Amino acid sequence: MAEKETLEPQPPLKREAKDYKSGNEPIWCPGCGDFGVLASLYDALAVYNFDPKDVVVVSGIGCSSRLPGFLNTYGFHGVHGRALPIGMGVKLANPELNVIVTGGDGDGFAIGGGHIPHACRRNVDLTYIVMDNEIYGLTKGQISPTSPLGLDTGSTPEGSIENPLNPIALCLIYGASFVSRAYSGKRQEMNKLIVRAIDHKGFSFIDAYSPCITFYDTYKIWPQKIVPIPEDHDTSDLMAALKLALDPEKMYVGIFYEKREPSLVEREDSIRKVLKEKIGSPSIQSLFELFQ
Repeated sequence: MAEKETLEPQPPLKREAKDYKSGNEPIWCPGCGDFGVLASLYDALAVYNFDPKDVVVVSGIGCSSRLPGFLNTYGFHGVHGRALPIGMGVKLANPELNVIVTGGDGDGFAIGGGHIPHACRRNVDLTYIVMDNEIYGLTKGQISPTSPLGLDTGSTPEGSIENPLNPIALCLIYGASFVSRAYSGKRQEMNKLIVRAIDHKGFSFIDAYSPCITFYDTYKIWPQKIVPIPEDHDTSDLMAALKLALDPEKMYVGIFYEKREPSLVEREDSIRKVLKEKIGSPSIQSLFELFQ
């Protein structure tokens, strides 16, 4: 009898950015900053050589939330403001998946704003990319939670009378373990930032400045204000990060804060180990007895 042939293990397939494209063409307005964010995400996935089946991209509602359809990965286009809890559920159900949540400032900071504190404090291991254009683009240019005071729009013809939120400061205070900002006009810097965010074990937040060319053309405003975070900035210093976030004159891009601490999944795993030592392989009856 001939000996059974032994197959040599094959090296993993090396993927390129194009391998993560779904074939669906983006329908954003020409010049929209979201094109830059999508391209950077393709590049970042290729850096890690992820198998598309191991990646899940979740979004809510808005122009930017169409993004999962343009990726050759698993995707979930959720309802307005609920992208984060869906993404958290996916990660907790299958911790082996690489979860990326995407959306805009309207979806994330208005109806979805109540979910951000809990994602931050729980330190769920996912990456949240908010394409922040300071306007509602999909519904024709109303003010959003990050729109500047005095902005003249269709919904505020006399200028906005609401103070804008500061997403970076909010996430720092809420306890996010990775807080950063990128600008779609600086692709190479954004590529590196998304790679770092995915690599971080815990909740990674990226406030991605992404101009809306149609309803609020910040290409005319932001380049004069955007500056890199100083090289000597200590990313472990929370107060220093807050000082940069609250600077009224400059719009810093880069990593404000980074701290390695146990993620929610890691904390759950440690509890399971303790319970296993106490009761062995748990059954319904043993769990009842544990709490009697």
